[in-house]
Amino acid sequence: MEFEDDLDATVRRADPDRWLASRFIADEAARADVVALYALNIELSRIAEVVREPLMGEIRLTWWREAIDELFAGRPPRGHPVVQALATAITRRGLAAAPFVAMIEARFADFEPSALSDLAAAEAYLDGAAGALMALAVAVLGGGEALAVRPAAQAWGLAGLARLGRLPEGFSGQDLRRRVDEGLDAARKAAAGLPVAAFPAVAYAGLARPYAAGRTPSELEKRLRLTLSVLTGRI
Repeated sequence: MEFEDDLDATVRRADPDRWLASRFIADEAARADVVALYALNIELSRIAEVVREPLMGEIRLTWWREAIDELFAGRPPRGHPVVQALATAITRRGLAAAPFVAMIEARFADFEPSALSDLAAAEAYLDGAAGALMALAVAVLGGGEALAVRPAAQAWGLAGLARLGRLPEGFSGQDLRRRVDEGLDAARKAAAGLPVAAFPAVAYAGLARPYAAGRTPSELEKRLRLTLSVLTGRI
């Protein structure tokens, strides 16, 4: 479908690391469903970038919450390409509502300056903003227990917060690198139980280490890291 091609192009442009990992999903329908999830994440994350007034941001997040609620209530999808693609993914994969709600609810913190004041608050935020997304992608690809992805999502998310300058106050670069290393070590053990087909949903977390070190890997390095990760089943 044309709008699926448009979403793929959007994700490639706005979220190139997840998009690149999605290229390792062999099944085209499954890849489209994962891309729909990533497109939703882009829509949610963009709200804080384009809206200055917290109230307007909250209104937009509420729109998404209502759109998702309507899908799970069996109502026709709203006329938005991401909502339409999500309707297909939810029906095709039997996805649960809770992770979608968690993704949306986490983003209300984007409009609270002190929301990520400490590590516990940051981790709670990342459980929704990064963990719920990763768990949904794993579910699309036939993975099991959602908790298995938490260490990978936390490591990836902390590196992402560092790139955005949103780490908790007093959280040093050394603290970041240590937490990312610990998270990836735990993620390797947790991800060992994932089926091979589900691994592209977590493989990009392996890029957190160079990001945490303040280095953006080249496209070649990204491709090599992701290829090795998917082939070996190691993050």
